[in-house]
Amino acid sequence: MTSTSPLTDKLITVFGGSGYIGNYVAQSLLERGARLRIASRNPEKAHDLQPLANLGQLQFARCDITKADSVAAAMHGADYAVNLVGAFEGNLDEVMGEAPGTIARLASENGITAMVHVSAIGPDADSSAAYARGKAKGEENVRAGYPNATIMRPSIVFGKDDNFLNMFGQMIEMLPVLPVFGPDAKLQLVFADDVAEAIAVALENPAEHGGHIYELGGPEQLSMMEINQRIAEAQGRKRRFIAMPDGLSGAFASMPGTPMSKDQWTLLKPGSTVSGEHRTFKELGIEPRPLGLFLDKWMTRYRKFGRFGRSNERNKEREARGADAPGTGAGANS
Repeated sequence: MTSTSPLTDKLITVFGGSGYIGNYVAQSLLERGARLRIASRNPEKAHDLQPLANLGQLQFARCDITKADSVAAAMHGADYAVNLVGAFEGNLDEVMGEAPGTIARLASENGITAMVHVSAIGPDADSSAAYARGKAKGEENVRAGYPNATIMRPSIVFGKDDNFLNMFGQMIEMLPVLPVFGPDAKLQLVFADDVAEAIAVALENPAEHGGHIYELGGPEQLSMMEINQRIAEAQGRKRRFIAMPDGLSGAFASMPGTPMSKDQWTLLKPGSTVSGEHRTFKELGIEPRPLGLFLDKWMTRYRKFGRFGRSNERNKEREARGADAPGTGAGANS
């Protein structure tokens, strides 16, 4: 891959590269031989990437994307640009609405070969959720500043160390009865490695992928209830799940200190699935991987007996069926 990729030896500035998705994106680009500049308010959070890079392949820049001079400095000398910045708190209009336009404009002025902007499924300028409004404004400003930018709209991104599966995993581990908010909401969870691959492929071929919107969803649609049930099953735990009415869910999300904000509840209700109106993984030549490939392994840490939990469960099932009773087990007649 390194010897054939157009990204080999090219410098790519990754804004927000110290975040969760940034770790996966960096690995995908480093494997292609690209040189990376991780631009972030806290670039030290990405220092764990250093063992994956060759000498001189990885650099870090402290950057405030709300300031044009800071963005320009982080982009100086770069060949490509990727914007991964997203947030649920703070001035979302500025961070996700205005700042992407600044990045796009400066990318155009500096002759950047290709730009990828990561948004999210469901941007909506008229939404009551500041997050959806910010994403919509960001896309609009990116298209104005760099018309040939590729816009990626992933569904909820999952991975081994994410804050989604692991949050539910911890709750299911501790509580015998759990409420499920938006139990019928459909999510098309997408694997972080697949999102990273999509970004790399788009950068490699801007003539094909530039100027397009890609909605990135996994191969299956699961309801929130099904996701909780699958996590419990992967842990080997029997749990009771209570479907919560929308009214109670909204009231809960409006309370301070809860794990779900009002914006997150507003975004959850309609679900997060591809609309069919834009390009998808198919046009990128990528086959997205399902949650089921990874869930059993990742939930091992939450099982009662860790990696030995499943073997204990199987022994109990055999005993319940009487498989080891005298005269019925293997070798009874030997």
